[in-house]
Amino acid sequence: MYALQETIRPSADLRNHYNEVSKQCRENNEAVIITVNGRGDTVSLGYEEYKRMKARIELLEILAEADEDVKFGRVAPIKDTFDDLRRILKEG
Repeated sequence: MYALQETIRPSADLRNHYNEVSKQCRENNEAVIITVNGRGDTVSLGYEEYKRMKARIELLEILAEADEDVKFGRVAPIKDTFDDLRRILKEG
C-alpha cells in the first residue's frame, strides 16, 4: 500500500518560507498540508508526485469501470474478442 508522508504547516510558512516548503515537497516526496487558523486549507505536492498520484487515480478509475463491467455481465469471452479482431484484420 502506498502511504504519502504528510507535514502540517501554517499558511505563514508558505508565504514566508516558500522555497523551504517547495524543497520539502520535491525532495522528500511529502505532501505539505497548509493550515489557516489551525484548520486544513490546501495541500502542496511536488509536481512529480502530483503526476504519479494522478496516474494512480486514473488507473483506479479504469479498474473500477472494468470491475463494474464484470459485475453487470458487460464482458465477452476472450476467444470471441480475438476472433472478432482476426476477422477485422483480415477484412482490412
